[in-house]
Amino acid sequence: MNIALSKEGPSFSRLVYGCWRLHTDPKGVSSDRILEKVEVCLESGIDTFDHADLYGEYGNEKRFGAVLKSRPDLKEKIKIITKAGIQLPGPNRTGISVKHYDTSGEYLTRSAENSLKKLNIDKIDLFLIHRPDPLMNVDEVAKVFRSLKESGKVNHFGVSNFTPSQFSLLQSRLDFPLVTNQVEFHPFHIDPLVNGVFDQTQELRIRPMIWSPTAGGRVFRPKTEQESILHKTLEDIAKKKDTTPDAILFSWYLFHPAKLIPVLGTNEPNRIRSAAKSFQVELEREEWFQILEAGTGKRVP
Repeated sequence: MNIALSKEGPSFSRLVYGCWRLHTDPKGVSSDRILEKVEVCLESGIDTFDHADLYGEYGNEKRFGAVLKSRPDLKEKIKIITKAGIQLPGPNRTGISVKHYDTSGEYLTRSAENSLKKLNIDKIDLFLIHRPDPLMNVDEVAKVFRSLKESGKVNHFGVSNFTPSQFSLLQSRLDFPLVTNQVEFHPFHIDPLVNGVFDQTQELRIRPMIWSPTAGGRVFRPKTEQESILHKTLEDIAKKKDTTPDAILFSWYLFHPAKLIPVLGTNEPNRIRSAAKSFQVELEREEWFQILEAGTGKRVP
């Protein structure tokens, strides 16, 4: 199942596979292992892959790109998202002494061009600013976005973790739409429901992407009482509908009228398959609120 992020596109799969944990896979980071997950995604109706320059100590794009180099036929079957803007100290960032944000034109251009090389692709389908930068010069960012678009290096642009006002500010300098705001959202963290993010995306008729949909795995590996309550709620609804708790959780996201696009973070192929079963789940409105209450520990007012 695919969905257009805005009236002008692009069209992405309704679930996206996130590549930030490729380097932490207990079964390794070989091209064969990454290819296995790519093929499971495609078999499950997931054709969109989410990257960032910094993932895997700035190395996961290169790992993924090695797969595309060995299997160039995959390039016509998949869509690529990547992000830039975070400078993180580490072995692959010599000279960086403190974590900071860099949305300068020079850095964004260099990052986009490096991502193209590392990923072994000719264009980036969607390029996001990874975090709001307090020193962001919106005119400079808009100029770079236009340049990347006109050169054919990037097709579409968006942001990640922006407030509605930060989104509107950048959009005010562009003559083409930002097509998404990728934000954290799960039953333990419902801020986008109340801080205006999902309201804005509905107003503009764009589709928000959500990261950490399983709360970093806490939903399925509960340790606290609240986490256990949510886990049992998902299990009970799954049993009633003869499906998996994963499918129920992801159907909770798909139910929202803003048409949320969850980004999966698992390294386990069977969890990818299980999440994709959400396409076959018909959640009821009361069940949606039941999951919300289980996650927040509060009834709606």
